[in-house]
Amino acid sequence: MEQISHPGPRTLGVDCGGGGIKATVLDADSNQLAPALREPVPYPLPPQKLISLVEDMSVQLPPADRITLGMPGMIRHGVVVHTPHYVCRSGPRTKPVPELADQWRNFPMAQSLEQSFGVPALVLNDAEVAAAGIVSGQGLEFFMTLGTGLGTALIDNGVLSPHLEISHAPMRWGLTFDDVLGEHERRRLGDSAWSRRVLRAIELLFPVIRWDTLYIGGGNSSRISPSVQARLEGVTFVPNTAGMSSGVDAWSLQGR
Repeated sequence: MEQISHPGPRTLGVDCGGGGIKATVLDADSNQLAPALREPVPYPLPPQKLISLVEDMSVQLPPADRITLGMPGMIRHGVVVHTPHYVCRSGPRTKPVPELADQWRNFPMAQSLEQSFGVPALVLNDAEVAAAGIVSGQGLEFFMTLGTGLGTALIDNGVLSPHLEISHAPMRWGLTFDDVLGEHERRRLGDSAWSRRVLRAIELLFPVIRWDTLYIGGGNSSRISPSVQARLEGVTFVPNTAGMSSGVDAWSLQGR
């Protein structure tokens, strides 16, 4: 059988969430070269265990020339300043483990991936990776993901702005946006009441950011009630696969 050529670099796109890790390999046009893989997040999760999991997934996929990895938290120049879930013993909203927090603090994830795989690596907040393949590059674009918690990315005329952990800002009753909008609250409240909280969050954030375009993604974006969706004029809803499929575009967003 004739081999099909895929010119340009092939990218291993890895989307790390609070509950699962998804990975696939993309060609230069962001087409998947193999079905996506998903593995549950094993807790507790020190940095090297995450890297080993990505290595195990990669051997089941075609070879790649570079890696794009998105993960929750504050990532600055490929270094993990803070991550909210992976420092916990048993996953999101469980007790943080001081030893894990120490291991993750200022961990050079991009450098460690490059050493393990021998290819260039780009590591960003997971919402920023997802936004890369969605935004138009025109004006101020705000991307928010709804899943385990709230993820956000801000892009100004196609350039990624410094990441802000809006999820940790107070929203109401002394609780953060993560506390109010996270999956645990959606399950407790039901979709209708939770959707009204999403609407309120958007109303609170707009005067602070005043975006030109708003995108909503993440696994829970489809759970926003029709009545609330009808009030979200001009909002673009995006598929939850964007965290992987945007792995190619993330490099351009960084100007690399």
